[in-house]
Amino acid sequence: MRAIRKYKKVSQSWPVLEALALFLLLCTSAIPTGGEAQVIDLGTRLELFVDHTLIDRFEGAQLRLHHPVDAGVAVRFDQPWEGAFSGYVTVIKDGPAYRLYYRCAPVAGKDGNQNEATCYAESRDGIRWSKPDLGIHEVMGTRKNNVLLAHSAPFSHNFSPMLDARPEVPAAERFKALAGTKVSGLVAFVSGDGIHWKKLRDQAVITEGYFDSQNVSFWSEAERQYVCYFRTFKTIAGERVRWITRTTSPDFVRWSAPVDMTFADAPPEHLYTNQTHPYYRAPHLYIGVAARFLPGRQVLSKAQARAIQVDPGYFKDCSDNVLLTSRGGNHYDRTFLEAFVRPGIGPENWTSRTNYPALNVVPTGPAEMSLYVQHHYGQSTHHLRRYALRIDGFASVGTPYRGGEFVTRPFTFAGRNLVVNFATSAPGGLRFEIQDRDRKPITGYSLEESSEAIGNEIERIVSWRNGPDVSRIAGQAVRLRVAMKDADLFSIRFQ
Repeated sequence: MRAIRKYKKVSQSWPVLEALALFLLLCTSAIPTGGEAQVIDLGTRLELFVDHTLIDRFEGAQLRLHHPVDAGVAVRFDQPWEGAFSGYVTVIKDGPAYRLYYRCAPVAGKDGNQNEATCYAESRDGIRWSKPDLGIHEVMGTRKNNVLLAHSAPFSHNFSPMLDARPEVPAAERFKALAGTKVSGLVAFVSGDGIHWKKLRDQAVITEGYFDSQNVSFWSEAERQYVCYFRTFKTIAGERVRWITRTTSPDFVRWSAPVDMTFADAPPEHLYTNQTHPYYRAPHLYIGVAARFLPGRQVLSKAQARAIQVDPGYFKDCSDNVLLTSRGGNHYDRTFLEAFVRPGIGPENWTSRTNYPALNVVPTGPAEMSLYVQHHYGQSTHHLRRYALRIDGFASVGTPYRGGEFVTRPFTFAGRNLVVNFATSAPGGLRFEIQDRDRKPITGYSLEESSEAIGNEIERIVSWRNGPDVSRIAGQAVRLRVAMKDADLFSIRFQ
């Protein structure tokens, strides 16, 4: 009965029967997520609930995967030099500009063949895209095209640029890229404007790998080094599985010995591309939207394949994409094994190598971010679609109508306010309690003193009876307890 009274105090608007149901649920569903952890130093950085890093225990709550919403066609690969086998797309937000890079390939061919080129599109909002006439290379008898790299086999097969965030990077090397195949190794390119490129040096900078997909790199501010994630293969139970391997560098030229990524107890699956990048609002957290490939898993009949005129070699497999996260080192968390973006309705979306995501998630509005996914691979209607998510909205801690709560591991913070990104139903809500390391409520910050958060906001300052100021306990080891009903909590930050 004490537990029932306690939950009635949390929110007087929750009826007694609901509190009783919650009490019974908590008695049976406490899920510890690991032993005592060291104190985490949050400082003022944003933390997303995409893994169990901050979680000590759940009671009636769980991590939920959220799915991007189809926002329509972004780019059609409809120019003669583009076509059905365009791919390995990269999207970069460069100040007010959005830049999009992709392989142009109108016909299927051997990796790194001379028919491949690298194309470019640009946007001011990440929603409406244009293809400028660059006039750099003659392709198919014309220089009026959006090709920025051509006649450079094998590098257009998987040319993957990045905007170098390293402090004091030379202006002429503001953009960098890696490209190549197993035969050539990965060669480094640099550019000052993102359009005109040259090799950093002729010799490959990374040579140990298979490299036959998009091999991605970035400057990691958290690790203070360049990082590259690239394609290898691993033999598991007699099957050769597409794998992800990592290497690091202080200067983009000298790279460490490659190390295979680990996935804890997740089942081995063919991850064709990894698309790993620092999340733009929390660069210590790497987000990967990986193409999951199922070779030989045929969905379409021959008649269906003929009807949509897909290339005969590209309908006997299927694919989707999944969410990966990492906080550095050679480990990915696969918190969610389910598809992040499922294939769409219609046979066109169930061909081989369709549903492959572009590299990078970018902001496209004050409350929205976007990722981009290829549709209709191997078909004349091949195009790139935009998918939208709320800011920080990859996943959340969520509870049903009957409610629940979770408690974090101990952490320290800096700042005056706790800011949360959350959403509730009309009868739902959240209350917040700051505890000491031993799980005792700190006076002034208990659940009973917490104002209930109701609504749907990207940034809400949490308040208690005496106001929102938490600066008097900054620097102490504390825990956060959150009691929730029909709600999602996406991220937190002290500032």
